[in-house]
Amino acid sequence: MSGIRSLNPATDPRSRFSKKRSRSSVLEVDSWIPSKIQAISPLVGRLMKLIEGSQCVPGEESDIELALREALNNAVVHGNQEDPETKVYVRCRCQAGKQISIVVTDQGKGFDFEETISNGITTDPDSEHGRGIQLMKAYMDEVRFERAGSEVHMRKRSRSALRS
Repeated sequence: MSGIRSLNPATDPRSRFSKKRSRSSVLEVDSWIPSKIQAISPLVGRLMKLIEGSQCVPGEESDIELALREALNNAVVHGNQEDPETKVYVRCRCQAGKQISIVVTDQGKGFDFEETISNGITTDPDSEHGRGIQLMKAYMDEVRFERAGSEVHMRKRSRSALRS
């Protein structure tokens, strides 16, 4: 894993710290993995420790973990076709007690999200195609696709931030 930047030294003593300070971000992580299924769990494990330590969305960690795993799996399997020469990039930004945003980018050709929805692929719970998208949308507050579908942006707000 590379490019970890944390503004809270207590979250991970092995992280490299950025000199750039941000008032709104407690945790900033930029990382990548090779397009191998086996690379997903180690990255998710390290990211989840940082996310839990940042307390950006307390009590929502399991939702974030599930959506993150689905986004990474889609990027590795569907986006990069499990080609180990390609990479999947992850950008995570946490604001303590407020929200988390995660961007997962693959090096594939992308897909037409609107066409996938209009063809009803994601409405069949038994279908292999679209299940990950359904889960991401169910567990995150916002999910959108950019870069012709090769980049997914997800956001989850803290329950306390939603009430205020």
